[in-house]
Amino acid sequence: MSQPQPVAAALSSICDWFREASVSTYALAAGLTDLFTSKLPRGSHVSGGDLAGLQELAAAFLQEHPFACGSGATFSSARVAEGQGLLEWWTPGPRGAEKLVLDLDPGGERFYDYERLPFFTAAERTGEETIWGPYVDYLGSDEYILTHTAPFYVHGQFTGVAGYDVTVRALEEALLPTMRLISGHAALLNASNRVIIGNSGAYLVGDRIKAAPAGSRIVPLDIPHLGFSMLVPA
Repeated sequence: MSQPQPVAAALSSICDWFREASVSTYALAAGLTDLFTSKLPRGSHVSGGDLAGLQELAAAFLQEHPFACGSGATFSSARVAEGQGLLEWWTPGPRGAEKLVLDLDPGGERFYDYERLPFFTAAERTGEETIWGPYVDYLGSDEYILTHTAPFYVHGQFTGVAGYDVTVRALEEALLPTMRLISGHAALLNASNRVIIGNSGAYLVGDRIKAAPAGSRIVPLDIPHLGFSMLVPA
């Protein structure tokens, strides 16, 4: 079904934005594959002493992608010498990239069990990129964010995921100007049909759209593996 010109332009713009983000996410994951494959003998595990160079990759991603509010990698505990989770994630700071510190001790009161979260499990299961959100930032900023990751491998074995965080606010700055060209209420939806961005107050972040309201329809977006769609006027 052909789309009215403003709708088609919005769909194309959003697809282009996320396709470019996907290329960058896969490139970051490939950088980690190269980094650790060059350091580790086949069959060995990652340890804290092997992490040199990862910060530079994450810091470069943050510098090249101002929309990102965090970037780095999380590791499979099965591939870590210490036998528990390893999270290397940085956020932009006034003096450059700043290390994010979370409780990775399974016995800790605020244990961050990232290996059970969709941005990790889906990428591990499918071998492809995935995006999770919107969800409220675990740092307590009360901002909605999304986490976009791709798996990386060392000597062919799944070792973890690499990617970035982006706030809904940053996505609004990037995508709303085009979405507001659509005449009528429209919203970008995630794979669970929850609202990421709406072009008006009709649809709020996190709202679940179980079925297209009267006078609207849901159009799948041509962005591989992310499962996005747009709710647009019929």
